[in-house]
Amino acid sequence: MDVLDRHLATMLGPDATFRDGQREAIESVARDGSRALVVQRTGWGKSLVYWIATRVRRDEGHGPTLIISPLLALMRNQIAMADRLGLRAATINSGNTDEWDAVQHGLAANAIDVLLISPERLANDRFATDILPQIQGSIGLLVVDEAHCISDWGHDFRPDYRRIARILRLLEVRVPVLATTATANDRVVADVVDQLGAGVEVFRGPLGRESLRLDAITLSSQAERLAWLAGQLPQLPGSGIVYCLTVADTQRVAAFLRGQGIDARPYNAELATQEREALEDALIAGEMKALVATVALGMGFDKPDLGFVIHYQRPSSAIAYYQQVGRAGRAVELAYGVLLAGREDDDIAEYFMDSAFPPTVNMHEILTALEAVDSMTRPQLQQAVNLRIGRIEQALKLLEIDGAVARDGGRYRRTPNPWAQDEARIERVKSARRAELVQMQSYMTTEGCLMEFLTELLDDPTAAPCGRCARCVGRGWPRDTDPALVAAAISFLRRDLRTIPPRVQWPVGAVAGLSGRISPPNGPGLALCVHGDAGWGREVQRGKYVDGAFSEELVAASARAIRERWHPAPAPSWVTALPSLARPGLVGTFACTLAERLGLPYVECLTVRHAAEPQKAMQNSVQQLRNAHDKLGIEGDAVLPGPVLLVDDIVDSRWTMTVAGWLLASQGSGPVHPFALAVASARDG
Repeated sequence: MDVLDRHLATMLGPDATFRDGQREAIESVARDGSRALVVQRTGWGKSLVYWIATRVRRDEGHGPTLIISPLLALMRNQIAMADRLGLRAATINSGNTDEWDAVQHGLAANAIDVLLISPERLANDRFATDILPQIQGSIGLLVVDEAHCISDWGHDFRPDYRRIARILRLLEVRVPVLATTATANDRVVADVVDQLGAGVEVFRGPLGRESLRLDAITLSSQAERLAWLAGQLPQLPGSGIVYCLTVADTQRVAAFLRGQGIDARPYNAELATQEREALEDALIAGEMKALVATVALGMGFDKPDLGFVIHYQRPSSAIAYYQQVGRAGRAVELAYGVLLAGREDDDIAEYFMDSAFPPTVNMHEILTALEAVDSMTRPQLQQAVNLRIGRIEQALKLLEIDGAVARDGGRYRRTPNPWAQDEARIERVKSARRAELVQMQSYMTTEGCLMEFLTELLDDPTAAPCGRCARCVGRGWPRDTDPALVAAAISFLRRDLRTIPPRVQWPVGAVAGLSGRISPPNGPGLALCVHGDAGWGREVQRGKYVDGAFSEELVAASARAIRERWHPAPAPSWVTALPSLARPGLVGTFACTLAERLGLPYVECLTVRHAAEPQKAMQNSVQQLRNAHDKLGIEGDAVLPGPVLLVDDIVDSRWTMTVAGWLLASQGSGPVHPFALAVASARDG
């Protein structure tokens, strides 16, 4: 038994054997010192390659391995795997800053074999100035996990991965580099190879998974898809994942399934790290039927016996879908991957595609603002440019990576370096992503093998009919849904109320005289639905943009929600509404009718002092507050002294509601309770 076989036995047991390509990949980096890209299906054992390669190189006296990995969940699993080979692994991340000094000392003493970091850590000042220079001359192996993130052609491009190029330039030629991914077509592979440098050896294997049974079912309404899940999840083996495209849908789907007696729990990036880890552990232990998740549960999550992956909505590309559905069936003989598709899928996909790259004009707005001063903070940039904070942060990151902007702590300054957007490349990437969306639309309707369809799109040279999917065998999961479950889903969606959290702090520098905490703030508010979504969302959309009036059904549903579900305290004693010059009377008429239904007086007291830009055109808190403060006023002495129900149709930034509530309170009203027919969805922005 040679040394590689011994390490394999230590990790996986005495009967373990290498899969095709594993030994060759290990030898390429551990013994030949090469640069290699491994493209293999999920569950093939890519991490085994770099663990054994690390063990071999450390035993030969080389320096520690640096692993750049995209998710903390992956790091947690990886550290546990390192223990099997006696490797001392450590991580530096935003959640363990109190351990950084100890890790730094361990690296200096050569007492750490593996350091795991996220690509975002490369942008951290302390890491870049203190830790990276300390280890860059001693790195024994560099591993770039989920390497498709390097490429903006990839489905999960992360700008901070571009910073890896700096490390590659600083590495000595003799230091091996290993990049791994399960989700890369020929275009992404070529781009990653180009960025890794000359002489990259590519190890590519078949992507089909024999245990996985695929199916694709179109059920356009959310009620039908909820009913399908409630009817079929109990029939699926073991435990699994239900993927959703939005955070709100993870919460909605999990709540409905729990109401139907199915143990399903929501998982998304808004949860604290500890909550996410506890949910991951519970799923791995089989303590629930399904985790209802966004892509926050993706790369790095490992449950070999996952019985199913169901998609509540259709991902925008075959690469993204394969990466997610490939979580199922790694170490079981039979697992299922079912893709449901509905009417909102394309809208969500278009929103994500449109927001992937900041427009060049936005980049130049930021550069122009920075050129006018020595430096600016992000809050100051919000005052200078009408861009949402997420767009500002995205643009700053790209400009910093390109060298056009430098960051000193929390301040940004323009560098002397010229900058120009590669418009042609961005348009090529966008065109490729639009084509991928069309391919996924075709996946839903193809009469051929589903696995072959997917793997051909990933340029798998071994793609062939699987003989197992619903198309190959001529039967799949039921297409019909139980009418009683559909009725239950419709009822649930119409009771799925949304909270309107109050704003509590004035943004710095937005309006003279307004700073610090808002006093008094509005109370927590309520919205009937999400604009445009199932339940009441489409009724609100139709009332505002088609009928020009909100229906009696919406009035009745709002009254029921306020009386039977919300119970704001102290109870409102009168009602008023936010005015609009664009659609005069629309909200006021609704609010007046609602007040009658609630048995409360309706008072028109808020006014629009003059025409201004639509609030939805304002992109960040500073601009939104300024706009609302500038145009809203109070009519005479019409404000009543008691608690007030403040009504609007659609609430987005909450600054219009906040300013209106502040004006009402300043004129002597009681506590302000905001109510809206709908909250804006992310794609409304």
